[in-house]
Amino acid sequence: MEGFPPSLERVIDAFSRFPGIGKKTAQRLGLHVLKSDVISITEFANSLVEVKEKISFCIECNNFAEAKKCEICENPKRDRHIICVVEESSDIFLFENTGFRGMYQVLGGVLSPLDGIGPDELNLKSLMGRLQDVNEVIVATNTNVEGDATALYLAKLIQPLDIKVTRLARGIPVGGHLEYVDEATLSKSMNERVVIT
Repeated sequence: MEGFPPSLERVIDAFSRFPGIGKKTAQRLGLHVLKSDVISITEFANSLVEVKEKISFCIECNNFAEAKKCEICENPKRDRHIICVVEESSDIFLFENTGFRGMYQVLGGVLSPLDGIGPDELNLKSLMGRLQDVNEVIVATNTNVEGDATALYLAKLIQPLDIKVTRLARGIPVGGHLEYVDEATLSKSMNERVVIT
């Protein structure tokens, strides 16, 4: 980038490597860093280093954790009879906002043979080891080919254990208008319609 000093160019380049950050946004962030006071930027830099040093993965569910187990697995008030299986740790925060108070299992991805991701690359052994007292496993993978394939694989793996395996419902979003719904979603909504009570 012509016109910027090399040290500022390095900061802009570092920001541009973050997902969703384009060249212009990276420049704005770099200029913000330059205008900020040293104390604020030092705290920001230290927090980045600290997160890399302190955060690892929960030995039980593979969520983010600063100790051996994450806060959810350590919480005795959680319902241990139900496990929600998610692709990534970041998905957990979405479900926490819904009021779900069961347990989680982070797979660390989904089955994707084209990308070389098979069952051995996912945290399936950890999941299977936790199913002794579980009544239901909710498969909450994304609704794409890989997510659906992973859901089917998990169902075939778990159902012989006489555990209920469910999948998140799909269909028209709350507040959505039919004219904006694609055919596949509308078809799925018709096939999975429910009785009004």
